[in-house]
Amino acid sequence: MKDDVVRSISALHGIIRDLRSTIVAYSGGVDSAVVLAIAHAELGERAIGIIGNSPSYPSSELADALALARRIGAPVRVIQTDEHLDPRYLANDANRCFYCRAHLFGQLRRLAGEQGCAHVVDGVHGDDQKDHAGGMRAARELGVRSPLLEAGLNKAAVRAIARHLGLPVWEKPAMACLASRVPVGTAIQLSMFSRVACAEQALRELGFSDLRVRHHGNLARIELSSNELDRALQLSETIVRRVRDAGYRHVTLDLTPRHTPDFSTITEDQ
Repeated sequence: MKDDVVRSISALHGIIRDLRSTIVAYSGGVDSAVVLAIAHAELGERAIGIIGNSPSYPSSELADALALARRIGAPVRVIQTDEHLDPRYLANDANRCFYCRAHLFGQLRRLAGEQGCAHVVDGVHGDDQKDHAGGMRAARELGVRSPLLEAGLNKAAVRAIARHLGLPVWEKPAMACLASRVPVGTAIQLSMFSRVACAEQALRELGFSDLRVRHHGNLARIELSSNELDRALQLSETIVRRVRDAGYRHVTLDLTPRHTPDFSTITEDQ
């Protein structure tokens, strides 16, 4: 219902108003975009979006995030993060996300002090509690707040708010960092990120949207949503050629479809 969206937006405004000033960990995805948009509306120049740029963050995502920030009108800065220099992160064990977010949030806390910002906030919501436990632990240890989580919102509610606010990313597929494409336990080499990014960009140029290219050495395992599997089979020769051009020897299509949100249930009248 539209009233639910309005109440959720009001709750977010109240949470963010109480912050007085904040840095927003911003990636350009729907979650952090909602937080940035409301923080800018509520706090103006006292809300600063910070993009943590690293080898695991695709350059196309950076360009899109900057364009969206300009549309919102919020001030945004790009900083270079250094998690990829940490041997613990490169080991790619079950704590990789913790090490990554600890580096990012540590930098943001220092920057907040330099800028005179009272808080750092992120875009974590209720549905993240299972899959992003490591990152959330780093956030809590470094005093980072999560307005969406505090407001009791899940992903569907965040998308409904984004649509109500006119944010074009309201139906953007979730975009995890490129490190998530490497199986846990396989040591990370930065060259893996460029291969994955190149292969995924090739698939997007062919018209695919909600996708992942999983890195398994010389093999690329492609994950697509169920409504794109048939088309992928029709374009199999082209896909194989383009993904091989990205540096892979073998290409396989995972027949288990990715879960895609039902955007038809998210309307402006919610």
